[in-house]
Amino acid sequence: MGTTIDYPYYNGSPVEIGPLGWLAIVAAVGVAFTLLITLPFATFPLSLITPIVYTGLPLLTLALVSGGHQNALFRRFGLKEFGLAIGFGLLTLAASFAVGLVLFQITDMSANPTAGVLAKIGGVDLVAFLVRTAIQLVGEELMTILPLLAILWLCVRHFGLSRRVGLVIAVILSTAWFAAVHLPTYNWNFIQCFGGIGTARLVLTAAFLLTRNLWVSAGAHVVNDWTEFFLPMLLGGLAGHVPIGTTG
Repeated sequence: MGTTIDYPYYNGSPVEIGPLGWLAIVAAVGVAFTLLITLPFATFPLSLITPIVYTGLPLLTLALVSGGHQNALFRRFGLKEFGLAIGFGLLTLAASFAVGLVLFQITDMSANPTAGVLAKIGGVDLVAFLVRTAIQLVGEELMTILPLLAILWLCVRHFGLSRRVGLVIAVILSTAWFAAVHLPTYNWNFIQCFGGIGTARLVLTAAFLLTRNLWVSAGAHVVNDWTEFFLPMLLGGLAGHVPIGTTG
């Protein structure tokens, strides 16, 4: 799974990104997320504008500050990588479910409102939803992995920490960031977001860290979220009692 290949950008490979470059990347992530939750487009095809901007702005910024080396985040995606994406997606579901069973005993779990919407749509609207969420979930991976690499760069290149220590700090902080942005979706349930969604995020981050391939972690994210979106429809009346909090 490419264990001899290091993570990109933080150590000058394949290109050196300076402080202003990293600041621009992190700022782009923040602006992209702000646009995601504020742009008013709700109907297809205008609804595609939001996820495209959300995903494209950080990626475009990375391309600009890295001199066109943005593809270092994306390695080949063949049958092996497809299988890894499915495997990590199922592992994310299993981890979410296991933690959800525990959290269900100590707090009220909020359902993702998207699941209820899906029960009422079909045809073109369903296809549009799948396209929109697929693009957005690539953006969610960029929203997590780019800050992780920025923190890793800061820890190793400026604070003089070891790669291992820097990676631990980067994973913790990027996971907390990912969990925090989901708070409004889940009625500011800190336990659910930092416990359940944070756990799912750790598995998805592991998919990138072990493969060095954002396509794999994004694919796993799609498997996880699409399954959780459609699970309430499959379970019918049991939907409200499923102790899973989607990462989407």
